[in-house]
This record gives sequence, C-alpha cells and structure tokens, in this order.
Amino acid sequence: MKLSRKPMKKLFFDDCVFHVLEDVYEPAEDTFLLAENLRLNKDEFVLDMGTGCGILAILAARRAREVIATDINPYAVYCAKINAKLNGVERKMNILRGDVFQPIREGKQFDLVLFNTPYLPSEEEDQKPWIEKAWAGGFDGRGLIDRFLLDAPEYLEMDGRILLVQSTLSDVDKTLKTFRKVGLKAKITAREKVAFETIVVIEAEVF
Repeated sequence: MKLSRKPMKKLFFDDCVFHVLEDVYEPAEDTFLLAENLRLNKDEFVLDMGTGCGILAILAARRAREVIATDINPYAVYCAKINAKLNGVERKMNILRGDVFQPIREGKQFDLVLFNTPYLPSEEEDQKPWIEKAWAGGFDGRGLIDRFLLDAPEYLEMDGRILLVQSTLSDVDKTLKTFRKVGLKAKITAREKVAFETIVVIEAEVF
C-alpha cells in the first residue's frame, strides 16, 4: 500500500507540532479535552488506543517511561510515526497496527490506557473508509466501546487507570455501569458541550 507523504494539515499543541495526513482523523474537541486533562508520571507505561496522528501518545511520551500507540488505520500508524520523530519521542514509542487489544501481547499491562473512542452512532457497514472508522461506533455508538470495556481490566496494572472519551450520544451511564461490572470504579472528570452533544472524559481505576 502506497501511503501519502503530503500533510493535509499542520497543527500545534503544547509546544508540539503535528502533521495530519489524508485519511487520518484530525484532532478535534474530543482529542483536546483529553489532552488538557492528561496527567501522568515519568515512570508510567502508557497505551494509547486509536492513536490517529499520534497526538495523545506523543504528549504522553514527553513525560512517561514508554508509550505503545495502536490504530487499525495504516495511514494513522504511518502518520503517528512521522509525528513521533518530528517531536523527538520516537525512541520512547512503539506504534503498532491492529484492532482494539489485538496487537498487544498477552500479559502486557499498563499504568495508563487512553482511548478516544469511535462513539458516533452510524450505519453498520463493514467496508467503511479508513477515516470513518475513527468516529463510527455502530448503530448505538457503542460497538468499539463495549468491546474495549470487556477486555480492558486485564491490561491494567493493579494501580492502573483508564482515560476514555465518549459522547452523551452513546450512553455515558452505560459505560459507567459497565466499568463497575468489570471491577473498575469510574467517574466523569471533564466535559464539554459541543453542538447537540456533550463530550466527556471518564476515568476508571481498579477498586
């Protein structure tokens, strides 16, 4: 597959610069809400799921011990690698292609898992363009969210935590209840009203 080297757009955040290539999700309100509420320690091991252009992973890598970033979109993986090198954190990052936890080795556990979920309700189509996979969450917006919630606890260290972004369009209360069912306590730590929805950051950790 030949991947475009031409940036669609250049953006800046927190003294970092990011190129967003064609077919890669452009950071928006949901991304920046999580970025502004990202707190971590220098010795933490971080997973950024659905990394897109790599903005959250790169911001994390400036402080964390190591970051693994994943995305199902090959254009996003390529874009994130460009941006990691551009911002001087490529040696602290491992960028992998795969679906949800599929590329993560069994038994691997993290201090922090980030996931800006595809949360918008959408038609169920298997062959969506790569860019649409970044936001299309199935008929109720929960296709990827529910898959993530079931598996996430086994990838957390005992004192680990999750920062997940979603919209009120995809049933925030159900996410909070599901976190409790899988053994994690969860709360909303940030929110932002956007058009006809509210975007929230949910923090979950082991009881």
